[in-house]
Amino acid sequence: MLYQTYQAQSDFFDPLRKFAALAADSVGAQLNGALRPSFWGNLGAGYELIARATLTHSRPSYGIDSVTVGNQEVAVTEEAADVTPFGTLLHFKKDIDQAQPRVLIIAPLSGHFATLLRATVRTMLAEHDVYITDWHNARDVPLSAGDFGFEDYTAHLIRFLDKIGPGAHMMAVCQPCVSALVAASVMAQGDHPAQPRSMTLMAGPIDTRIQPTKVNELAKSKSIKWFEENMIATVPARYAGAGRRVYPGFVQLMAFMSMNMDRHLKAHRELYENIAKGNTEKAEQTKAFYDEYFAVLDLAAEFYLETVQLVFQEHTLPLGQLTYQGQKVEPAAIKRTMLFTVEGERDDICAVGQTLAAHDLCTSLRPYRKRHYMQAGVGHYGVFSGKSWQNQIYPQVKNVILQSD
Repeated sequence: MLYQTYQAQSDFFDPLRKFAALAADSVGAQLNGALRPSFWGNLGAGYELIARATLTHSRPSYGIDSVTVGNQEVAVTEEAADVTPFGTLLHFKKDIDQAQPRVLIIAPLSGHFATLLRATVRTMLAEHDVYITDWHNARDVPLSAGDFGFEDYTAHLIRFLDKIGPGAHMMAVCQPCVSALVAASVMAQGDHPAQPRSMTLMAGPIDTRIQPTKVNELAKSKSIKWFEENMIATVPARYAGAGRRVYPGFVQLMAFMSMNMDRHLKAHRELYENIAKGNTEKAEQTKAFYDEYFAVLDLAAEFYLETVQLVFQEHTLPLGQLTYQGQKVEPAAIKRTMLFTVEGERDDICAVGQTLAAHDLCTSLRPYRKRHYMQAGVGHYGVFSGKSWQNQIYPQVKNVILQSD
């Protein structure tokens, strides 16, 4: 009933939001850029916040139409290099003569769309041939497509790397760092020709026994049965994935927001004030962030539950107990892939040391094939977006790729 209750509430308030949107437009037209009287400015701001009080369930646009390569502005087109029911290997294609290192960016499957890594992609594009795992919303995937579990996620990474071809690089952000390491291990064990030349793991939960965060403690505090009974819902009949069991994106969003509710409330108070006072530039920045943040996707129930159990409760990878298609996963098999791990000093989702743990598992890699970087002063999102990512972390990633290309 969880999903049905959410949907009923959303449907109930939809007319109010539509009315508020029309009223906000009407007030804005009356003001028409003039100096805003306090009453009308406040009224319009209130209407706009009511109109924005909703979630969306469709992937936003990446909005990357061009990028500067050297001194030239080059058009960027999105091309589906491979498609499955659960994900697309999306290629940001550039019409240039010179070959650039091919990089697969592995996006998290944790309640938001891959567009959350828009800034990551934009930074990488100038000097790399970029692909991304563009995961689909599970509520739009029909039951006939079958299940999608932890092994299926890893299988997608292997399939996508195979599609890109030998010599590519892999960069995982947050939750998929575990699957990225598993994929690289399995490919090394099978001497797969497309095993990546380098593997960058950024703020990922390789070993959550190290300095557990609130997220880690929550995962350990309940049984997997509790998660199944309280966090899993059934997709309503109106959607293509009707009947599929999912972990709803709106549940994950509420969990994330509850961790920093004061910050979100402050941001919306400031948004109200900026709209009321006509501070358009500041207001648009906040709106752009929350347009992305409030775009949620549902996870297949089996993937969510298996991830909680295998990664956060049983720690199967660092304990040497994880298997893939019946075969034990051996990170020690990795010998030719350069390993680079990145962490943020103030990360309250994936603590310092949890990603670094990958080095202890890749025992066959020579020291010159291992590097680690800890960015001072940044939290989780600062590892892959913002000024620290652009000016300090990205140059490190670029150097690792160049050294191993």
